[in-house]
Amino acid sequence: MYKGVALSVLASVTFGVLYFYTQFLKPLDSEQTFAWRMLATLPFLTLFMWWTGDLKHITEIFKRIFKQPTFLIWLIISSLLCTTQLWLFLWGPINGRGLEVSLGYFLLPLVMVLIGCVLYKEKLSKWQIAAVVFASIGVGHELWRMGSIAWETAYVAVAYPVYFFLRRAFKTDHLGGFWWDLFLILPVAIYLATVYSDSFALIGQFPHLIWAVLGLGFLSALGLGSYILASRYLPFVIFGLLSYLEPVLLAFASIALGERVEAAEWFTYIPIWLAVLLLVLEGSIHLVKQQRKQKSLAQNLENYQDRLK
Repeated sequence: MYKGVALSVLASVTFGVLYFYTQFLKPLDSEQTFAWRMLATLPFLTLFMWWTGDLKHITEIFKRIFKQPTFLIWLIISSLLCTTQLWLFLWGPINGRGLEVSLGYFLLPLVMVLIGCVLYKEKLSKWQIAAVVFASIGVGHELWRMGSIAWETAYVAVAYPVYFFLRRAFKTDHLGGFWWDLFLILPVAIYLATVYSDSFALIGQFPHLIWAVLGLGFLSALGLGSYILASRYLPFVIFGLLSYLEPVLLAFASIALGERVEAAEWFTYIPIWLAVLLLVLEGSIHLVKQQRKQKSLAQNLENYQDRLK
């Protein structure tokens, strides 16, 4: 559980950095940035999998394709669900739609909690119920304020839960499945980087882009790899609630990039920040109780050994 929480927090922090990092990739547009992100992430992800000992999952899926060729259809669907989200994540801040994308990440955890409760019969603690209530107030206020849901918001909120649910159903909920998601989109990435636009000419004019693309690949592999691992170690409900750290960081990143937060929008963010705070408090209290139990157990064991002497 703690490993999953740590990986989820690491992923959220990395995504927050990535959101701001897009400014270093100018003058690449969103399609070029997406293309180079895919091309640069796969090598770093492979190294990450070598470090975590997950390379075997790549060959396992390859063998499944040979045994069951129709399995490739699911892998293509999985790749599209995953990579369109990755494209949208970069497209938002580059095109001034960062807050609409971040609102999707506000809705995403609630949808994942709903799936966890309904499909996986997972139960919420009192702290988690309170966090869901606060988050629902914040998201509900934002939907009421906007009067409608932008397509970016709806896609983020729905596509990711479907993606994670189907990954578990098809037993590709590991780094190997994610590796194939990126591998299958490589033809599109190569097309966008070469035929669609001559991004090599831009990189030649702006040499800093070489290091920026390498940094993008490293951060993407670290963040996405940690996120995929966290989704496997955590129950669907906990994984969903922890995802609230990400939109908070994305909102801060959008503000740092110059997007303005109106006064009425604070009634959206404050309840959600309170929801995140409740989860942090619950985790801290649980950690303290766990440490006390371990100390008590160690003390009882020591006393028992003394009696034996």
